[in-house]
Amino acid sequence: MTFTLAEARRRVARTDWPALSAGLDELGSAATGPLLTAAECADLAALHEKPELFRTTVDLARHRFGSGEYRYFTHALPAPVAALRAALYPRLLPVARDWSARLGREAPWPDSLGDWLERCHSAGQDRSAQILLSYGPGDWNALHRDVFGELLFPLQVVIALDEYGTDYTGGEFLMVEQRPRAQSRGTATVLRQGHGLVFTTRDHPVRTRRGWSAGAMRHGVSTVRSGRRRTLGLVFHDAA
Repeated sequence: MTFTLAEARRRVARTDWPALSAGLDELGSAATGPLLTAAECADLAALHEKPELFRTTVDLARHRFGSGEYRYFTHALPAPVAALRAALYPRLLPVARDWSARLGREAPWPDSLGDWLERCHSAGQDRSAQILLSYGPGDWNALHRDVFGELLFPLQVVIALDEYGTDYTGGEFLMVEQRPRAQSRGTATVLRQGHGLVFTTRDHPVRTRRGWSAGAMRHGVSTVRSGRRRTLGLVFHDAA
């Protein structure tokens, strides 16, 4: 089956979006329903061995970001990557605008992903930020944010391409939140193969006695104990 935008929209629509939005409010991350089949996950994971599809490769250890490898796609995205990104954007947009309203920020994102990306490109952020990530035994990813420039979309999605407990162990998705005037809070999530995890790019609204404050958040990956862990990262702004 050809992976079309219509098919992506059908799969994205199966997620309980009110529940997902509530999860994002509470923890800054929340899981989608299934977005890819096991066969589609295997096909995407295999693209890691085709360097011509990527604009650059980042060795995490070399930059002291952890251990493992990022590969950034060119703008000629594989059909499932382009379709899922386009189908997820309008579902995430209401959350992004609501968060901005609560935090008293501007919400510069138009209804169309294409219009938003044109705005990014006009500001000099014209490099693809879609990522294929690969980790082996002993690999990990330090806590960080995927900002990439002045313009950013406050939510992004990671999709697991391998099966936890069968293809690899360890490698849980980590998030740490610096709560206003409180100790940090961490969460560890096991990613389900073919499912997405929506999470905040930078922060999320936290209710305080004085109103809403921004709870700063970073994400990373715990140490992979065995096997190979590959994921697809969907980012809704491009890189400078």
